[in-house]
Amino acid sequence: MARRWTRPALIANLVAQIVIVGTGGAVRLTGSGLGCSTWPMCEPGEFTPRLHDASTIHPFIEFGNRTLTGVLGVIAVAVAVMVWTNRSRSLSYRLLGLTPLLGVILQAVIGGITVHVDLHPAIVGGHLLISMALIAVSAVLLDRSAEGDGPPVSLATPATRVVTWLLEIVLVPVLVLGVVVTGSGPHSGDSEVGYRFAFDPAYVTKFHAAAVWVFLVLLVVLTVLVWRTQPRGSKARRVVALLLVLTVVQGAIGYVQYFTGLPELLVGLHMVAAAALTAGAARVPLALRTRGPVDLGAHDGTQERQHEPITG
Repeated sequence: MARRWTRPALIANLVAQIVIVGTGGAVRLTGSGLGCSTWPMCEPGEFTPRLHDASTIHPFIEFGNRTLTGVLGVIAVAVAVMVWTNRSRSLSYRLLGLTPLLGVILQAVIGGITVHVDLHPAIVGGHLLISMALIAVSAVLLDRSAEGDGPPVSLATPATRVVTWLLEIVLVPVLVLGVVVTGSGPHSGDSEVGYRFAFDPAYVTKFHAAAVWVFLVLLVVLTVLVWRTQPRGSKARRVVALLLVLTVVQGAIGYVQYFTGLPELLVGLHMVAAAALTAGAARVPLALRTRGPVDLGAHDGTQERQHEPITG
């Protein structure tokens, strides 16, 4: 019975990993990063914020983000148990299922450190980048759950494989430079703590935009290659097309927010879109390979599901 809930739990984990980027962004954009002055308590001797006449909304925004971390932790525990106890799957897949839980624990510790160092942008930025890594792993884990455990067989041409991995590599500086831009600008941390990276935000933004354009060019090249070599209706086409849409939307939000003075709502949407883009990019290499069918007979007594191989 528990096996039937594995995929819903994996979907919930991926969604929650993306949503928590949005709530973390809300903490940062509303200047609520020190709404709770300590961790794991909100205030000395108080686990939750207390409502009184002098209360502001900041402690409740910060505590709301911490609460979502707890929800994510529960989901991660469920994922770990469901995946690890499935003895019909390979050890590599089962170990991958432990990653979200380990990531939540690590993020909780880093979250506490950010409070104690008064939201230094390097720690806050690292907090976000780890979230992006967890989103990528969660997307891979979700797709991996539908794969078999045989040796991976590439369905892509050599040129497609090269462009795919260049795309994944370029995504790293895109995300890192995005973090540097935010840490250099007006939304670098708490409204009363002025720590920022000592960079000109406009200058750093140009490097970030350049990296995004390189990513987009590689993605367009990949799209052409996939459309030429993969059959109509294939997973590879769907995944790459979705990533292209996400990238264009993300780029549009980025330019609009820049030319409109970085309104908080658009900056928050930009962060969530970056999280979705990261998940989409992580799925591309898996869409260009096959590992055979999943043996559903080991799960619930049904026959083994058959897949037609994708040919290019």
